[in-house]
Amino acid sequence: MNIASRFNVLPDDRQTVQFTLDGEIVTAKQGISLAAALLAQSGTASRQTVNGAGRTAFCMMGVCFDCMVNVDGVPNTQACMVTVRDGMRVTRQIGLRPLEGSNDV
Repeated sequence: MNIASRFNVLPDDRQTVQFTLDGEIVTAKQGISLAAALLAQSGTASRQTVNGAGRTAFCMMGVCFDCMVNVDGVPNTQACMVTVRDGMRVTRQIGLRPLEGSNDV
């Protein structure tokens, strides 16, 4: 957990997992969503729109799509719908990704 987090950490004896966020190792409690882990880590934007606006998890239930990240090479993964696990490779999503089979962005 990052000290700069905006959230208080409650006592918890769950095991921790480690994953990478943009190449840096991050530790999180086992069993929480990836979005919660990202918010607890720093609370900074987890993705950036094509116009450069920062976005991060808002609804935490798969409705707003503001928490999309790239997980293990899969873009547009809703972090709030994925449980954090050991060894995940997470990168922030910057701008639009091409649609499958096209060069559109």
